[in-house]
Amino acid sequence: MASFSFGAGNAKKLATIPLYAAGRIFTLVVPRTRDEWVFGCAVGIGDGALALWDVAAADGRRAVWLVASKREATDAAARGIPTVPKNSLRGLWRTARARVVVVTHGFGDVNRYAVSGAFVVQLWHGIPLKRIGLDSPETLRLPGAVARTSAAAPVRGLLRSMFRSAARRIRVLPAASHLVRGRLESAFALPDASVPVTGEPRVDVLSRGEADDRRVAARAGIGRAVPRADPSTRFVLYAPTWRDGAVDPAVPTEAEWRRIVEVLTRYDATLLVRSHPLGAGDYAPPFPTDRVHSLGSDLVADVTPLLPGLDALVTDYSSLAFDAALVPLPTLFLAPDVDDYGRRRGFYGTYAEVAGDAWAQDWTEAAAQLEALLADEGERDRRIERARALSARVHAFRDGRNAERVYRAILAGTDDARPREGTG
Repeated sequence: MASFSFGAGNAKKLATIPLYAAGRIFTLVVPRTRDEWVFGCAVGIGDGALALWDVAAADGRRAVWLVASKREATDAAARGIPTVPKNSLRGLWRTARARVVVVTHGFGDVNRYAVSGAFVVQLWHGIPLKRIGLDSPETLRLPGAVARTSAAAPVRGLLRSMFRSAARRIRVLPAASHLVRGRLESAFALPDASVPVTGEPRVDVLSRGEADDRRVAARAGIGRAVPRADPSTRFVLYAPTWRDGAVDPAVPTEAEWRRIVEVLTRYDATLLVRSHPLGAGDYAPPFPTDRVHSLGSDLVADVTPLLPGLDALVTDYSSLAFDAALVPLPTLFLAPDVDDYGRRRGFYGTYAEVAGDAWAQDWTEAAAQLEALLADEGERDRRIERARALSARVHAFRDGRNAERVYRAILAGTDDARPREGTG
């Protein structure tokens, strides 16, 4: 069963309106500092927040990371990052006092009730293919019990107003390119000035250094996360996207599993399955095999640095397709529900503009395409060229310095270009 849906999330948001109101009053009373920053990230110590942290820390910014678990605190300590529990009184206080608040998913990455009045930097967590924010009807989805009543329209209106009010607090939302900029401006109802084309800090790791070195580091990371997998094998990542609480319709049948494993065995490959952390779906083969392993968020919080260690990606609507294009990585698209998903969520442009016109409808087709990719260098090269073309469309920068550009945008927005000393 999925751990989250928009309907459930919106119900919780409505129930906590008094807490948001109290938080607003609190932030009016508590003065913000001139120089303190707080960071948070829904997936842990990683993503664009970590890339920006490294740049800010190198410049001596006074900063702290707000964590949600002991694991996050441990991961941060290993990197020398000072932390505070985000939902504690200290987390409330540090968020309320911070001049700059950095998040990657939403205000819940830090203490959500103390964000008002801060200079908010929303790094987001991938180039959107599916519509997000105000562009998607899913954002305003209500629980079934409310959606079927006469109160549905005014409640949706209230949610839309809350979303717009929250989005207006965002001062910097970096875009990977001018194409992506338009999507983000529309989704968050933001002006041009708030959405600079700087590139995404989260993908700097895919452009920094030499390609061979990135692959070696990524293969080592995969080995640490999945020690039972043969380190000499070819790795294929399957990363389905979130279905807002519904089970992924692409979960293989037993017959499809046998076909998948047959292809993997024949070409000495291993399938790494990374279900969306908010999604649902059982991807355990119904028979013993060493050719399929989980690579969930419980093992690797941020999968982006591992992409250069892969040999292929299989996905549907995930932004990983855009990240993988930077490697560049040959990508197969498996989308059995593209028509329904398009009606429910909507796409920016058409699905075919990203996936081509021959995406797989089920795992039988996907396995055949994977076999062609693993067996034929020409097919592999063709898909890599498609990845390069996709990258050229959506990434304005490929120099590993996106985080530096975002950092400069923040300093310009806060009129603060002076270096600071110390953290904590």
